[in-house]
Amino acid sequence: MKPTVKIADNRNRHQSLLRQCRNTVIGGFAIIALVAALPGTFAGHSAFAQDSKIVATVGDRSITAADLDQAMTDMAQQFASFPEAQRRARALDALIDINVLAIKAAEEKLDDDAELKRRLELLTARALHNTYFQQRIEKTVTEETMKARFEKETATAKPQQEVSARHILVKTEQEALDIIAELDGGKDFIELAKKRSTGPSGPNGGDLGFFGQGRMVPEFETAAFALEKGAYTKKPVKTQFGYHVIKVDDKRDQPLPTYEQSKAQIRQVMLTEAYAKAVQEGREAIGTKVLDETLVLPKP
Repeated sequence: MKPTVKIADNRNRHQSLLRQCRNTVIGGFAIIALVAALPGTFAGHSAFAQDSKIVATVGDRSITAADLDQAMTDMAQQFASFPEAQRRARALDALIDINVLAIKAAEEKLDDDAELKRRLELLTARALHNTYFQQRIEKTVTEETMKARFEKETATAKPQQEVSARHILVKTEQEALDIIAELDGGKDFIELAKKRSTGPSGPNGGDLGFFGQGRMVPEFETAAFALEKGAYTKKPVKTQFGYHVIKVDDKRDQPLPTYEQSKAQIRQVMLTEAYAKAVQEGREAIGTKVLDETLVLPKP
């Protein structure tokens, strides 16, 4: 699957890029969720900070400010219940405890355990995975590349139409037919909606505001978009909610989202695409083989 960005083709206006990002799945995991779940990738802290200031020692081991920054991020949830002023000290306290027992474990040769070695190999692989993502993938998505992507997509985008409509909702077809007859006789739609509609928009004259395709149930949407501006349905429109008499007040093209409105979503989609490409190229170059036939990998 090759994810693409189609700003104007999405039915839900400014959510077009976000929907594509949510629907773009790599190996069963959305890229943003995947990266967030692994240690070593942080939005607010550098996972590889170079601050070597020593803040504490445990035996002959040193705990640096960079180590503390890492712990603050890795264990953020553990310290969330503490006042912000205490969190750094709590993180240092936890680091000291970790190093104390790590030293004792090494002294007792527990680091020779085969299961521990396998776990360490996985942790190392995950950390390297995230380092590659940060240093080789994330850096390719820049302000310039995002703007270029936005301009490319909007240049060929075709705005979708949306309508501003009102409706009168009643329980029976006969009630709807009676209302249509009253409208044909010159009665005001808004006043009839206020008096007769059972829908929540009734007190507001049945006003539903502007909406694009995909926002309403199919029967209602088909009837509304088929009407000319100022016209109302000549036959009741049946939906799961009852019978509707619909009037279209206005029609217009949906305004395209601006770059600033789309920026975050564009970045997510581009990161997803870059990650997928890097992984696919890596798999082909390195070679992978699943030996357990009961494990069927999801298709990309």
